[in-house]
Amino acid sequence: MVEFNPDGSIKLPEQYAKNKEENKQKLKHQRCIKIKRDLVSFSAPKKCILRITISESLNDIRFIKTIYDEFKQRAAVPNKLVKINDKQFNVEIGTDFRRCSDCNSLINSYREFLENIIEVKGSCQFEGRKKNFCYEDYFD
Repeated sequence: MVEFNPDGSIKLPEQYAKNKEENKQKLKHQRCIKIKRDLVSFSAPKKCILRITISESLNDIRFIKTIYDEFKQRAAVPNKLVKINDKQFNVEIGTDFRRCSDCNSLINSYREFLENIIEVKGSCQFEGRKKNFCYEDYFD
């Protein structure tokens, strides 16, 4: 059942509101980063942006550029790192056949360095690997 706020907006279910508040607290008090995946251009050539927000607890942000530079060396997809301010970065991912796999590779590199990552799907349509693979679903 859908509930509405007094201003007419849709009220978030309790689970989502709790999760959102926990993520907000993590960004204030823990060493973590938030990565939001957005698909900017839905028609060809497609373009994605990873919006990276660094928590208040992290003062040394050099790892963002260092990991990005390593990613840029091995990536097939055209990309660009844009610094918005001291706590926010955008990584623009251009169009390529390996766009989604390279994007996930970059996210996993940040996850290896800093295990505490808040990942928000945004408008990204990539589903990832199917976890419950069943041979019969694809082959006769």
